[in-house]
Amino acid sequence: MTGAAKGTILTLLANVGDACDVYQDQALKNLKCRRVQCDEIWSFCHAKERNIPSESKGDGVGDMWTWVGIDADTKLVMSWHLGKRSREDATAFVGDLASRIDSRTQLSTDGFGIYGAPVERFFGSRVDYGQAVKIFSSTLTDDPNSRYSPPTIAEVVKKRISGNPDPDCISTSFIERQNLTMRMGMRRFTRLTNAFSKKAENLERALALHYMHYNFCRKHQTLKTTPAIAAGITDRMWTLHDIARLPEILQDSAAA
Repeated sequence: MTGAAKGTILTLLANVGDACDVYQDQALKNLKCRRVQCDEIWSFCHAKERNIPSESKGDGVGDMWTWVGIDADTKLVMSWHLGKRSREDATAFVGDLASRIDSRTQLSTDGFGIYGAPVERFFGSRVDYGQAVKIFSSTLTDDPNSRYSPPTIAEVVKKRISGNPDPDCISTSFIERQNLTMRMGMRRFTRLTNAFSKKAENLERALALHYMHYNFCRKHQTLKTTPAIAAGITDRMWTLHDIARLPEILQDSAAA
């Protein structure tokens, strides 16, 4: 399709993915965020957890979770972390998220209780934290057509965890829409797929590429601009050519 060797393209994608990770790590700092929403999205590497032999299980194989934080106003995804759905990974994610926000913020998550201790540790008194706890109706049925249907939400209970969160702003709707964007934009996140990553390193690169395009290139429909421009990170809309040149740009910057 391209006239270039497969190995050449894979090397380019790996180099650009690494560059996107480094660039965003440096650029997405000192952010002023009034409302932040967080969630985790499932994928897997090498094989699903149930198919991994016990002696081969580890941090980089089996079920993997991407922890994501989004600014509800600018739609900027300022932090993500690939790992397990564990206390250690929650700590790593929340620590990185808190280090990028230079303002008091209202934080919203679902009812996953593992967020509590890291939020208190890294945000301290500069956060108003609330949870949107979803209660699902019991829909047990023998109908095979309902196997892949999402459960029905019967009620959403908003809970204050710390600070003084505005109940009207306790929500996970934007981060859940971002999860859908990930599943639509990255084949590796499609359910019932054979397009999974074999190595966590490559999944991390795919995430960096996806969020570089999402934050800097893609015009958000409601914003009429990119999240990076809305957040004051850049003053122009990036192109795919700009992203492809990132390894060269970072190399020149390091040399200077």
